[in-house]
Parts: sequence; C-alpha cells; structure tokens
Amino acid sequence: MKVFVTGVKGQLGYEVVREMQNRGHECIASDLAPEMDMEKEGLAGASYIPLDITDEAAVVKILTEVEPDIVIHCAAWTAVDLAEEDKNKKTVRAVNALGTRYLAEVAKKIDASMIYISTDYVFSGNGDRPWEADCTDYHPLNYYGETKLEGEKAVLDNLDRYYIVRIAWVFGPHGKNFVRTMLDLGKKHVDLSVVDDQIGTPTYTADLAVLLADMAESDRYGIYHATNEGGYISWYDFACEIFRQSGMDVRIKPVSTSEYGLSKAARPFNSRLDRSKLVDNGFKLLPDWKDALGRYLLATGEI
Repeated sequence: MKVFVTGVKGQLGYEVVREMQNRGHECIASDLAPEMDMEKEGLAGASYIPLDITDEAAVVKILTEVEPDIVIHCAAWTAVDLAEEDKNKKTVRAVNALGTRYLAEVAKKIDASMIYISTDYVFSGNGDRPWEADCTDYHPLNYYGETKLEGEKAVLDNLDRYYIVRIAWVFGPHGKNFVRTMLDLGKKHVDLSVVDDQIGTPTYTADLAVLLADMAESDRYGIYHATNEGGYISWYDFACEIFRQSGMDVRIKPVSTSEYGLSKAARPFNSRLDRSKLVDNGFKLLPDWKDALGRYLLATGEI
C-alpha cells in the first residue's frame, strides 16, 4: 500500500509514518519544512515531500504525481488559544478546513481513501455523558473547534471511503503536550495548580498510530472516537499520575477552570468520548492510559 501522511513533524504524524513503515507499506511523508533527513529522524525508508496544504495547486500537483492509495491527514493547527487571535487572518481555517478540503478533493479524483484526525472540540463540551461517534449535536466552543468541524464536513462532502477519528488530550514523544508541560513545570516548581473540572481521557500517539494503521488496512469506514482506555479523568488526575510515575515530588492543587483563568479559548468541561463503535466494528481498543504514560516516560528518558 502506498501511504501519504501529512504533518510528519508533529507528534502523531511521526508515529503514523513509523508504524506504517514497520508494516512494510510505502510511505511518503510531508510537512512544511523544505527538507527532512528521514534516516536521521529515525524514519529510514520513508520519503519526504514538502507540502503546504493551504496551497491548492501544490496539493493537486503532489498528490496527483504520488497517487497514494490512502491519505492519512495528521497535519493541523492545534494551538487552541492562538487560534482565537487568528479569526480575521484566517490562517487557522486555511490549515484545518481549506487544506483538508483540498486533500479530500484530490483524494476523490485519484480514488484514494482518507483518514482525517479530528477532535472532541467539535462538540459543546456540556453535560457528563460520553459523546457518541455518530452524534451530530456539535456546537464547538471555540474557533479551533469550528475549523476542525469544517474539516470533517470537507471529508464528508467529497469521499465515501473515509475515516474521521476524533481524539482528545494527545501526548507523544515528538512534540509539545500536557505531559511535557507538567514535567518541565515540575522541575522548576514544587507547587502547581491544575484544573479538575474538565473531564476526558488521554490519547498516546504511539497507540493511536497502531489503530490508524489497522484502519488503513481495512475497509470499515466511518466516524470513530479513539482515546486510551482506563476511564474518564480530570487534568488534575492526569497530573497526579504523571508525577507519581516520574517520581517527582510536586504538590498539586486542584482548581476549577474559572479559578485557573488564563485561557483565551473556551475549553470543554466534557471531553468524554465513547469508543464503543471501535469494538462494534472489530477494532482493538487502545491500552490503559496509565500504561501508555509509563511507556511515554520510558521513551523520553524521564524514568
């Protein structure tokens, strides 16, 4: 299978390329950087093509030339607070919505399938019941969520053979994330405040990449939710486990979102995602998030 992966320099795109490589698939990776030494980056065997997905002509040219069997679209603008400052410049929409539409339109023309990575932010974040994969009661709270929902619609408008995979609380060795932030703060401070009224489940990129590869090798198309197992927790719970496993002596104070303040973009209180559709369609659930956290800490040399 020939696989085209966007966003290889991000924490998920990197893991997807590595997983597909390990399974013997031909991988073409892309990102904004003009060049990338794949062997030096630990992705020997994969090729790299620079691509700005907001450049429609470039998307058409490259995908038409490569002719992949599947496009795994991991590239996205994920800086939620910065997205709120960009509404007039429209950069975030160009990346998350228009770029996705360009990829989907060309995928249709070359008869390729597509995996699009979305987010719990497409929902309102209200209530306490897990969001089901086929729920259409969206109402995103912020601009980032709006643009990711537009990306979903671009896929739905153009393709029949697609996966839309919504994830939450992503962490992995190749990029910025909550775990890295907590570890860095814990090395500088003995007292930290972490919100305890936003509830969800973490998603480890290495585990998610395995699921995405399974999807790429199957034809059980549709919209899915995917996070690690282990129950629904708060960011406070997550932080406590990070410091417990890392052996760092940090005192953590649970605070409400309103007490914490700071964020420019509204955050969902309810990021619970129902993963039952994965089981219903024969996919394996991701491992427990505590186990995933332990593997992350080992992979990054923190324990």
